[in-house]
Amino acid sequence: MPADPRAVLSRPAPAPDVTVSYGDHPDHVADLRRPAGSGPARPLVVVVHGGFWWAEYDRRHTDPLAAALAALGHPVAQVEYRRTGQPGGGWPGTLTDVLTGVTELPRLAAEALPGRVAAGPPVLVGHSAGGHLALYVAATAPVAVGGVLALAPVSDLAEAYRLDLDSGAVAALLGGGPADLPDRYAAADPRSLVPIPTRTVVMHGALDEQVPVAMSREFVAADRAAGGGIRLVELPECEHFGLIDPESTAWPEVTAALRSLLEDR
Repeated sequence: MPADPRAVLSRPAPAPDVTVSYGDHPDHVADLRRPAGSGPARPLVVVVHGGFWWAEYDRRHTDPLAAALAALGHPVAQVEYRRTGQPGGGWPGTLTDVLTGVTELPRLAAEALPGRVAAGPPVLVGHSAGGHLALYVAATAPVAVGGVLALAPVSDLAEAYRLDLDSGAVAALLGGGPADLPDRYAAADPRSLVPIPTRTVVMHGALDEQVPVAMSREFVAADRAAGGGIRLVELPECEHFGLIDPESTAWPEVTAALRSLLEDR
């Protein structure tokens, strides 16, 4: 484990190749990265960044992850979205932005990177709050998603509210708690949307201090009890940020899980 696991959040990485817009707002954009090499077209990988939905965290902190995936030969899109604290962010804008972006990006990426993006829905790689958003899109628009790799996802919004994760992040996203806004939680909470119909791998570090690993254990158990087939990969020596750090010991596990989702298509 690196001396400072958060170092990946500000580590320099190669700039993206092109930025495309999927809507009219300045944050309705995605950075595209051309896959290394000259192989055949491959499915688009859409990275959905975390940061507990707050405006202060944007897609830049996933640059090392996205650059490393492109170096492995994947066409990559880092989708941005309006976040809590911004006009239009929170409920429902944050969720509908990601849903729209995921739906539009395969076409936009194929146009911007001719010959490099295979036809078909993308695989989503979502971290933390981005894992929540990836699971939400997969549950509500399964035909738009070819697979989900959820890295330490906030997979139970009601429990995250009860635990007060990141000092009120869920209440800020949805506008209150589950007792006050049950319809919003029913629509947005992956725990309420099981079974997730899309092929999904949840990966979580046992040392995670931002999102407890018990949340993933219980979410996957609930999905399977409902007839789903989510696979849980628990990493005993990993914390929250190692899952998006190409220099961490967890990285081979991350790439193996992504490869399994792509090979099973």
